[in-house]
Amino acid sequence: MTANEALEPRPGPATARSAQVSVVVIAYNDAALVGEAVRSALAQGDAIAEVIAVDDASTDRTGQVLDDLAREHERLRVVHRADNSGGCGTPRNDGLRAATGRFVMFLDSDDVLPGGAVDALLDAALRHEAPVAAGACVRRELPGPREVPWQPALYREPAVHASPDDHPKLVHDTLCVNKLYERSFLLGNGILFPDGRFTYEDFVFTARVLAAAPRIATVTDRVYIWHVRRSAAKQSISLDRRDVTNWQARIEAHRTSVRILADAGHKGLAHAARSKFLDHDLRMYVRELHTRGADYRQEWWRLTRDYLAGFEESELLAARAPARWLARVLLASETPVDLDRLTQLAARPGRLLPPYARDGERPVWSLDLPGVELDGLDAGSGTRLPVTIDAEPVLGSRCLLRLRVHELYGRVAAAEPVGIDVELRRRADGRGGPVHTATLTADPSGTGWTAETTLDLGALLARGDRGSSGTPDPWDLTARVRCADGSVLCAGLRATGPGLRRHALPSGRHGLLLVQPYATTGGALALRVASGVRAAWHIAARKVRRRTAGGR
Repeated sequence: MTANEALEPRPGPATARSAQVSVVVIAYNDAALVGEAVRSALAQGDAIAEVIAVDDASTDRTGQVLDDLAREHERLRVVHRADNSGGCGTPRNDGLRAATGRFVMFLDSDDVLPGGAVDALLDAALRHEAPVAAGACVRRELPGPREVPWQPALYREPAVHASPDDHPKLVHDTLCVNKLYERSFLLGNGILFPDGRFTYEDFVFTARVLAAAPRIATVTDRVYIWHVRRSAAKQSISLDRRDVTNWQARIEAHRTSVRILADAGHKGLAHAARSKFLDHDLRMYVRELHTRGADYRQEWWRLTRDYLAGFEESELLAARAPARWLARVLLASETPVDLDRLTQLAARPGRLLPPYARDGERPVWSLDLPGVELDGLDAGSGTRLPVTIDAEPVLGSRCLLRLRVHELYGRVAAAEPVGIDVELRRRADGRGGPVHTATLTADPSGTGWTAETTLDLGALLARGDRGSSGTPDPWDLTARVRCADGSVLCAGLRATGPGLRRHALPSGRHGLLLVQPYATTGGALALRVASGVRAAWHIAARKVRRRTAGGR
């Protein structure tokens, strides 16, 4: 079957939408936000048969808020649990069992469904007789407007997959909430969430869904908005990664998921799930490892080595080079080593820091770990090389950026770098700022190339930007190295030097600029920029408000 044929409607029942979907909303101590979630589900229109809100024995006003809403909306039913389950799986199971609609969706109390989400998924499920339909999800970072697509490659084009085995990358989407399920498919196959305090219940539920080999329809529509509140007083169960038990729970959920897929005979999906663990989960936690205490790092290292020891070589080779190199370093050393190098390599894009060692002709991680071969480094595409570009901000009357491109086992020299373009991109919405171009000069030592460029920071504060109103706006910096052979090397910039602190710069356009270069968790250079006069006023006003409040 061709891709176009797969998207043609199949013979079957008419695609009537009336009252076919039950939306299960789970809540615990979320009185301030659960109303918005419930209303976003009710607003989906005639397709909604009911919204079932499960209050997991909240101790705040969550139950009262839901009961008040139920008196206003006849399609809302509230289930009050007598005891708190400790997780998300049990209340979702309660809602699934209580549902009466042909289809079911799941919604968390601090998230929302965008308009048209249910119609888009229901139409795909009915048109293609698919018991599972999935759509695009975005992570909305609050309070700022930044939105990050979740697994965007899976939802760039509409598709119909006769079986998950035909598209193993479906295992990359471990969310349960951006999908519509035929209720009889779930219950008929005994597909439920793990009960109790199971931190990554989505992993196991999704594996059970894929193991049942359903026909899956995907749509390009945005069907779920996942709110991420990193500054909240209490983080969600999955976002609270400060304790190593979070990583232990993630490993156990992933191990269980792989076992489910393998036991059901889906060896390809199990293989893809392990490669995904390396490319996504491992890299995410390695980026944060240098911020943890010694006890955390030691236990994290032990847990990870124990898990990776069960991976097959083919699963390591299926992962991207940075991820499999990280795994091999972990397996080769019993204790944490080279945390700075590991952090930089785990970044996106990854940067391989010097020293660059060899064991004979083989590129290796270090002379201390000669068994960790950097396989594929000599043959991969130049655009994907983990090139390291140091960037040192020097701020005085202007913002000067000193750049150094490091050699990488002869690959960079072979391309003959001639110039570098530095682009600033606003993190909130991805809008590109000015591009600064400079000529690269070979270092006499033969180990790299250098350049300098002056950043036009005033141009970043366009009318209407947050920075122009005095609120610092974060900007990320990326570089494109232009080479004589026609290739282009793309990389992030590694933050270096003593200039990573707040500076006040004169500006003919804005009077004064407040600029703070800083290193991200992954070590990349970023900038916060604001109009200095307005920023100073806001800072002073906040101090006055705090003093006034303290005197009452």
